Amino acid sequence: MSLKKQFIKTKPVCKVTFSVEAKDANSAAVVGDFNNWNPEEGALSKLKNGTFKATYDLVKDAIYEFKYVIDGLYVNDPEADSYKWNDFAGSENSVLVV
Repeated sequence: MSLKKQFIKTKPVCKVTFSVEAKDANSAAVVGDFNNWNPEEGALSKLKNGTFKATYDLVKDAIYEFKYVIDGLYVNDPEADSYKWNDFAGSENSVLVV
C-alpha cells in the first residue's frame, strides 16, 4: 500500500494517489471523509500487476480519515500519516494530512 502526494502550486488542491497491492482481490476502493465513505466514489482501478490505484484531488491544508475496502474488508494503510480511533467503527482509521 502506498500514498503519493503531489501538491499543485497554482491550485488549493493536492493530487493524492492511493494504491494497494491485492493480486487476488476482485475489487478495491478507498473510502473516507473526502467521499462520504462511499466505495463507489472511491473505486480503484486494477492494473495488470495486481495493484489497485486511483488519484483524487483533495483540498490542501486538511486532515482526512480513510480506509481501503478490499473485497468487502476494511483495511488501514500502513504508510498513513497517523491513525485515529473511531468509536462508530470500533477501530482505528488511517489519517492523511495534506
